[in-house]
This record gives sequence, structure tokens and C-alpha cells, in this order.
Amino acid sequence: MSGFKTLQGKAVALDRANVDTDQIIPKQFLKRIEKTGFGQYLFYDWRFTKEGEPNQEFELNKEENQGAPILIANENFGCGSSREHAPWALGDFGFKVIIAPSFADIFHQNCLKNGLLPISLPAETVDYLLERAKKQPYELKIDLQNENIEDGQGFTAQFSIDDYWKKMLINGWDEIEITLQLEDNIADFEKNELVQH
Repeated sequence: MSGFKTLQGKAVALDRANVDTDQIIPKQFLKRIEKTGFGQYLFYDWRFTKEGEPNQEFELNKEENQGAPILIANENFGCGSSREHAPWALGDFGFKVIIAPSFADIFHQNCLKNGLLPISLPAETVDYLLERAKKQPYELKIDLQNENIEDGQGFTAQFSIDDYWKKMLINGWDEIEITLQLEDNIADFEKNELVQH
């Protein structure tokens, strides 16, 4: 995974509450065994018509919202089933940060484990960001190191993240890579176990 200390980029609005994981990545696309390639199916039932054509009314299909690394959503984002495919799809589509008033707990954890930064901010702050992001161009700078957000137009906000996950996201590590850093220790332990037996 690619890490970051600061991220500056377009922020787009998905002003919908209770967006569940089946809306993020519909169940018919869960048969794939890779972790990549899910971005094309993100919000599939909203992004495409029944005929498979792009739905021009859907927020993320609008030309001015293309290529954004920051998604601003509404409360209880990622509710529903615990499918890890949801953050896979969001990340593969190009999102690195999701800002919302609240997240489903398992989805929040799955984001962190898969290199996405979920930021919870007060509802009135998110309302402000949603309104600004509906009028493109709108950019945010996310300073993960200092846990700060700003838009260069006078808006700033602080957020908090556990030190463990901050280190993981800054370095672009997942839990397997953390374990591999201890490879020498693991090899020594296994050698000692063999000697003792």
C-alpha cells in the first residue's frame, strides 16, 4: 500500500446517510478472489442504469468530481455487512480519505487495515464540507502527521487517530508487512524451538 504524511486533492460530496456496504460494492461482485479491480464496481447500482449506461445524475459520475482522493459522506457510512471488499473498492477507485460524521465500526477498522483513512468530524462540520464540495473546484489538505484538515480558504479542523494506525498509514504498511519486519526474530524463535526439542 502507498502511505502518506500529507494529502492534498479534490474533495467530492456524497451527501447520503446510512450508505451500506452493499451499496458500496453490490454482492454480485464479491466472487472475485483478488483484492484489486473492485473500483469499477464501486456504487455500481448508483453509477449505472439498468441498461449498464453511466447514470449522469449520480454525484460521482459528474465530470467535475472525477479523480478525487477525498470522499465526504454523511452519517453511518459503511453500515450493513462487514465485507472487506467495500474499502477495497473505494481504494481501487482512487479514494484515500473518507470524511463523515460517523462510520460503522467494522467498516472503520477495515478501512484502516486496507490503507484508507476514515475521519470522523462533527455533523455540522461535515455539513459545511459537503456544501463546499458540491461546488467544484474544492480541495482539502489532509495532514495525517499533525491530524489536521484545511482548505486554504480559512477552514481548519482537527481529527484524531490511534498512533498505531497513524504509523501504518504514513508508512503504507498492512499487518502482514508489520509481521514480516519481525522475520529475523521469528526465524530465531523457530530455531530455538527446534534446538529445545
